[in-house]
Amino acid sequence: MKGQRLQFDGWIAGIGTSSGTRLVLGHWPRSPFGPFSDVMLERATGERLLLAPTRSIAEFVGDTYAFDRIQVVPVRVRRAETTSWTVEAGALAVQFTVGRRGTLGLLLRAVPGPLAARPAWAAVLDRPARLLHGVRTRGSAGPDRREWYGALDLWPVTTATATFGGTDLGALAPVDPPVRFGFGSVPRSPALVRVTTTVELRRGPPLRCAL
Repeated sequence: MKGQRLQFDGWIAGIGTSSGTRLVLGHWPRSPFGPFSDVMLERATGERLLLAPTRSIAEFVGDTYAFDRIQVVPVRVRRAETTSWTVEAGALAVQFTVGRRGTLGLLLRAVPGPLAARPAWAAVLDRPARLLHGVRTRGSAGPDRREWYGALDLWPVTTATATFGGTDLGALAPVDPPVRFGFGSVPRSPALVRVTTTVELRRGPPLRCAL
């Protein structure tokens, strides 16, 4: 049975570092919570940390994915077009740049936005995405939720610097091993993806969000 569906429109960046810390940035100009950004980190030790800007967003994301620790901190994102990004989230500071889109990015860009946002389209792409890139586009998100990712564009991350608590996290590296926040990881090669994400709440009262 179909439940309440919430849609988030924005970008996801997946970045690995030579220290073993992997970062996933979500930047959502349009969402049921209003504009916001959040960062998920997995350290080399396996610890999973969420940095979220408000308690309500932290609770929602924490109920959708799995973390060992959650911190509510200011999360600020500045970008110059899509090429240069600066992220500040509590003790974390990240800067990265992206290069020219490749063949996959060009193909995704050709998909009409309304089609890419449909869960049925994400379901069609799930198996090819797993076979070709080791990522999932649909799956279970917690005990009472389902989720779909509809990609609209993709750029390679070409440079990145990151510090956490003043400690340099090292050079840009593959996202390896895959992050373990939910049913799927981000591409192994660091990338920025333009995406529409749909989360379906299958049980409980409708979630009341800011519009």
